[in-house]
Amino acid sequence: MAESTAPAEVQSRARYLLDGRRVTVADLLGSGLLKEGEPLRFVRPRVGESHEATVTPRGWIRLSDGEEFRSPSKAAMVAVGNGTFDGWEAWQVDDGRYLTQLRQELLDRAAEEADSTAPEKEQQHTSLSPRDRHARLKEARESAEAGRPLSLSVQELLTWWGATGRGAVNDQIQAELANHSLITSPEFDKVSLTAAVQLVKAAEEQTEDMPLAGLPVTATAPPGVSEELDSRETGLTVGTLPSALAGIVSVKPTATFEEVITLMVLHDFSQLPVLAGPHNLRGSVSWKSIARARHADPGAHLSQAIVDARDVRYDHDLIDVLPTLAEHDFILVRDQHNAIAGIVTAADVAQAYGELAGHFLLIGEMDRRLRQVIAGAFTLPEVASMCDPAGERISSFGDMTVGDYQRVLENPGLWEQLGWPLDRRVFIARLEEIRRIRNNVMHFNSSDPLPKADVDKIRHLNKLLREYGE
Repeated sequence: MAESTAPAEVQSRARYLLDGRRVTVADLLGSGLLKEGEPLRFVRPRVGESHEATVTPRGWIRLSDGEEFRSPSKAAMVAVGNGTFDGWEAWQVDDGRYLTQLRQELLDRAAEEADSTAPEKEQQHTSLSPRDRHARLKEARESAEAGRPLSLSVQELLTWWGATGRGAVNDQIQAELANHSLITSPEFDKVSLTAAVQLVKAAEEQTEDMPLAGLPVTATAPPGVSEELDSRETGLTVGTLPSALAGIVSVKPTATFEEVITLMVLHDFSQLPVLAGPHNLRGSVSWKSIARARHADPGAHLSQAIVDARDVRYDHDLIDVLPTLAEHDFILVRDQHNAIAGIVTAADVAQAYGELAGHFLLIGEMDRRLRQVIAGAFTLPEVASMCDPAGERISSFGDMTVGDYQRVLENPGLWEQLGWPLDRRVFIARLEEIRRIRNNVMHFNSSDPLPKADVDKIRHLNKLLREYGE
């Protein structure tokens, strides 16, 4: 009996490892790549240190003083006493292989065991099968190790997981990147969809004895660093605005008024940053500062028109810079290398929040019209008995959720009672799609604008509800 179910179990395990789950030391133990009690070493030749550990029966790492850790990185940090380390790149087994090499071997095995064709329902949500995505990530790591990191837009990266925007898929991307010791630079969830990111090795962001300065513990932190932390929901950051990292037109401190004015007129700018190099911000000039300088001194030089300019990193929360934008009308944005890489104006922010508000209005109309349809066709007891049999949640139609609307309308008897000359299954399938879209927006799971296709789905449903629900 066991023999007949083994292939299914192997397939399930393979897909589990490849499809959005962080590999653990316990996985290596369970697969036979590590053994209970196997010794591990963390050698640091530059400082003349060597730290010893063993693998416990539950797949944790036990240091020589008896402390146990699930995370290899936490174990390495405690063993050394300071600093931050990628434990998968630190701990070795007796034959000299690192844990990261054993992890790669486990993932390779899973890829061989996995069926090359994903099930039909899965193909609807992913453009690459888990096995193909594993191969793509493995190639990306090899390129990163060779000093030729793969560069692609955030949107292109998302298509590997069949996504059009960020949100619930972030956790899966985070885990699979971590399994290959990869991070994105800059972080893929902190910039716009059109921004370019590179897939680089986590080790390139640190040295053996250097903490991860400037690298927040986020989705793209090195594997192990965030293994024991909850993932963060993605919010609007400065970098998610398209202009934030889109490049900058600037002048040097030695520029003339004529040069500045010509550039501002040609580009229809209200201000220009003054840079003495990509990282050295001296301030900015604007029509207002030029007018004031020349009014005070008709023979003024550009230096007399330079005023202070505010700058922030691209991964700064957008909501925190709103007061600065209200006062100064613009902020300059630094990229992951601390270079001035773009500018964000009050108009850019107004557009971003305007798009978000538009999505809420569309979803609000859909909720209202579905509720009106339900309330107009059925009694509250009919609805409550189906959606809230315990009588703990629904005391009026206003207490219903989109899931409740769906449960009512997918009931064949109630659908027939509604009397719409429409196909129930097709309607419910579309409502389920929109429920997922709605939840992503209402729970702020994504910083990205809704794709036009998703907006159109909501608009078309609202149009249908107007025609049949009145």
